[in-house]
Amino acid sequence: MKKLILVAVMILASFPAFSQNGEKNFIDQHYIEVTGNAHMEVAPNEIYLKILVNEKDFKGKQDMQEIEKRMIQKLSDVGINVSKQLAIKDMASNFQKYWLKRKEINSSREYQLKVKDAKTAGEVIRKLSSMGISDISIEKVENSDIQKYRTEVKIKAIKAAKQKAVLLANAIGQKIGKAIYIREVNSHIFNALRGNMNGIVVRGFSSSGKINPKQPDINFEKIRLEYSIFVRFALE
Repeated sequence: MKKLILVAVMILASFPAFSQNGEKNFIDQHYIEVTGNAHMEVAPNEIYLKILVNEKDFKGKQDMQEIEKRMIQKLSDVGINVSKQLAIKDMASNFQKYWLKRKEINSSREYQLKVKDAKTAGEVIRKLSSMGISDISIEKVENSDIQKYRTEVKIKAIKAAKQKAVLLANAIGQKIGKAIYIREVNSHIFNALRGNMNGIVVRGFSSSGKINPKQPDINFEKIRLEYSIFVRFALE
């Protein structure tokens, strides 16, 4: 019985591999393998600023309510829709510090502001620093249509792979058939806060780290998308 089973296995192994529809498996076909590469650069249109306001910076001349009122007015002057673009973060932090340390502390508040471009970000820094708010940093930069751009770059990469395969096949007097295997092998997204911190350039800071309100200038590198697609084409 064991010998019969072994013979049956050997007979099956000698037949070419076929798929369910009767076609040969790609391993038994002649094929060409290529990798297509593509990239795209897009400007960020979502810039998130972190703004920290502390009463002690105003030496008791203004309380938090007055500071916030002035800040909102400055942001409105720049064209900021405060109700949609400004958010308060971590409101309970001061109370936590108070109960832990049991000491009198100055009131502080952290905000997150979303703007659309570097020019507006520079205007915000200039306006706020002119009223004494200088603790401003850039949290992240993004593009609202990044998914659409990712798809476009992937399509370009696979088209580049096909062009390469056609060129190589023609060189030996053959043609390519349908793609029998596709795999995304590499992808990178580089922007000012991912992979390259030098992408953010903020001018207008003094040696102490405070912002000079006269000429803040912010520039961002474009977000770079890179994709590589590996494709195996049948040869005809």
